[in-house]
Amino acid sequence: MSAIQSPILPQFVRDLLASPPTRGEGLNIWFYRAARVLHPYRTAPDIKRLLSAVTLDEPVKPGEIERAVERRAATAWKPGDRQRSSARVATWPSVNQEQREAIIASGYGLVDLWENSPRRFEDNESCAEEIIDELFPGDALLCVGQSQSYFATQSRQEWRGSLGGMQLIVPSPMTARTGHTQDKKESAHTLESTGARRFLVIEQDSGTADEQSAILLHLTNWAPLALAVHSGSKSIHGWFWASGQPEEQLRRFMRYAVSLGADRSTWTPSQFVRMPDGTRENGKRQTVYFLDSEVIR
Repeated sequence: MSAIQSPILPQFVRDLLASPPTRGEGLNIWFYRAARVLHPYRTAPDIKRLLSAVTLDEPVKPGEIERAVERRAATAWKPGDRQRSSARVATWPSVNQEQREAIIASGYGLVDLWENSPRRFEDNESCAEEIIDELFPGDALLCVGQSQSYFATQSRQEWRGSLGGMQLIVPSPMTARTGHTQDKKESAHTLESTGARRFLVIEQDSGTADEQSAILLHLTNWAPLALAVHSGSKSIHGWFWASGQPEEQLRRFMRYAVSLGADRSTWTPSQFVRMPDGTRENGKRQTVYFLDSEVIR
């Protein structure tokens, strides 16, 4: 019998181990959460082996699991404290296919996003500069990337004239040009240096552009949609206004979106998303289908 199936482990621990996130979706934090709830039941070497086994297909960084196991003791979960711990390690909801299909059956689609957009961009020239000025007025620090490995954080004015050729951006201003990663390395793209949420981006990896658009339009009943941009591949990114909203309210909104098929990785404030009207690495334009400047306040 495998360690995950062992009756010694509480059900919520087994559920946690059965659904580790992928790299980019909070894997580092998940290692720490898993290690702290395993503390009463497994030795440190056993926890390391178990976490390595259940994330065998993920690109785990050197020392990542070891650090999580070393840190676990300070806040280790204790049997008898189940209710509090269960809340802390709660996973994202699974997709409610029946509800998702009912929303899609409404008949709304990408054309409806376009037709309901207060602003439209119909020429072949990139409007990335104009759009970013609308989304981030002033001279905010922005983290922008040509790829996941080639990026920088600069002021809005320093980026001026180059954004049309970029494909990635953090959807909130940065507080500093560099910060420290979980590995304590200095970088221009870190959670530490990401400022307060300005937008919460909803991305879906499944479904057609019309189906994804129907979900985004449905979500406007709970939060104001500022922008919808095509990834240049298969998804439509919906930027919902989040500035000044309580984190718990935003979390409820995100959980509902995940239950309708959204990718939970964009909950992380520092997660890169597609540059509005930027250029994907394959040369495809990341077309903006919806822009409502009025919700930005």
